[in-house]
Amino acid sequence: MSARLETLHRHLGETFFDPVEPARFPEHILRYRNRRAAETIGLDGLSDAQWINHFGRFQPFPGSFEQPLALRYHGHQFRVYNPDIGDGRGFLFAQIRDLADGRLLDMGTKGSGRTPYSRSGDGRLTLKGGVREVLATARLEALGVYTSKSLSLIETGEALERHDEPSPTRSAVLVRLSHSHIRIGSFQRLAVTEDRAGLERLIDYCCQHYYPEIIDDSVAGRALSLFCRITAESARLCAQWMVAGFVHGVLNTDNLNITGESFDYGPYRFLPIYEPGFTAAYFDETGLYAYGRQPEAVHWNLCRLAECLLGQVDRDALTDGLAIFDQVFEPALHDMFCRRLGLIGEGQNVAELIRAVFQYLHASKQQPDQFFHDWFGGVDSAERAMAGPDASLYQNPGFEPVQQALAGLEPHPAVAEALATDIMQNLRPVTLLYDEIEALWQRIAEDDDWSGFERRLAETEALRAAMAPFFADQLRPWPIGT
Repeated sequence: MSARLETLHRHLGETFFDPVEPARFPEHILRYRNRRAAETIGLDGLSDAQWINHFGRFQPFPGSFEQPLALRYHGHQFRVYNPDIGDGRGFLFAQIRDLADGRLLDMGTKGSGRTPYSRSGDGRLTLKGGVREVLATARLEALGVYTSKSLSLIETGEALERHDEPSPTRSAVLVRLSHSHIRIGSFQRLAVTEDRAGLERLIDYCCQHYYPEIIDDSVAGRALSLFCRITAESARLCAQWMVAGFVHGVLNTDNLNITGESFDYGPYRFLPIYEPGFTAAYFDETGLYAYGRQPEAVHWNLCRLAECLLGQVDRDALTDGLAIFDQVFEPALHDMFCRRLGLIGEGQNVAELIRAVFQYLHASKQQPDQFFHDWFGGVDSAERAMAGPDASLYQNPGFEPVQQALAGLEPHPAVAEALATDIMQNLRPVTLLYDEIEALWQRIAEDDDWSGFERRLAETEALRAAMAPFFADQLRPWPIGT
């Protein structure tokens, strides 16, 4: 095994976590194993039995944590501060290096048992919740969104009672691979408890292991540079969500991490139609985290992070750092829009295209994924689009501004190869709408039929492979003028 295990988080000190015991499950049925992700960290050689031992029974890897760590953090949940949270049904199981670029990656769990932060919860995950997260991460990766990877899903043989789905329902444990388990709420806990030494230790840890390009002799300098980088990467992530038509649903400060990587998929949705007020969570009664309000929500959370750093950094400097969000969001939105359409462009031409497309989608009520599928490659795909199922929409005068804007942009050199793939030749795009997920789950719940789930993952992987050339450099840091 060529895996490079680490125990770096333990160096932060015991005030940052609680060692915990994993739950003991009555069954272990492997339902999903991300072989491509496993290969990137040197774990592709594990047998299924070894895989279950590590990711179902949580037998430690050699050189890893002897016990999993439930991390401590606070957070604003729907803008109400909550000091009584933390890893309540998950933990940090292991840390490992990406073999290609050396990035530090965390293996976090969901549904692995009770911790000191479980409160009245049972520390478990429904199998349906695990299925939904696997599907979400696969699709987001295919669309170029910087997301955690679902590494493993194991059904665990317990009957769970849940108020939001028919019960008893089946249980599972999920392991995700992510670039940092540290979130804004980690800083909030230290600020509220006035642990200045701990806050400085966390700042140094994040700079050293997640933003090693930050080199400054002063704590204030490191803290400000870290804040600017987190702001820039969070703005880029938000732009990626908007172009993917993704609604996270629960953008609390404990659900935004410091590397700008999307994670933790509960009541998410993908847009059925373009509607800024569309919400994902049934309990989001005011639309706080609606699709069109996601930039505002992320910016609000970054303001809370800035407050945590006021003891280290001058207020005016933090205000200037917050301005980076707006400086990055719009160009990142333009960049992602072009990538998803396989086009090359910049400046006013791209701005006009985005404006025309959003106005058209709002008026026409066309499913957004169909538009991006039909017009991938721009006007070079006109014949293909006009032969598709929504051809009549493109003959409407309301589409003319879009067609004119598309004509102002050139196709990416890799477009022809992508269009030749079977997945792009289909008349309908690969989608992941709510009703589709419910139908996939119904077959699993009623007949233990996983064929639809596996087929959707295969289609999504084909889409990812076709689109990979357009998102190949997404891990590069977003350039900021600091």
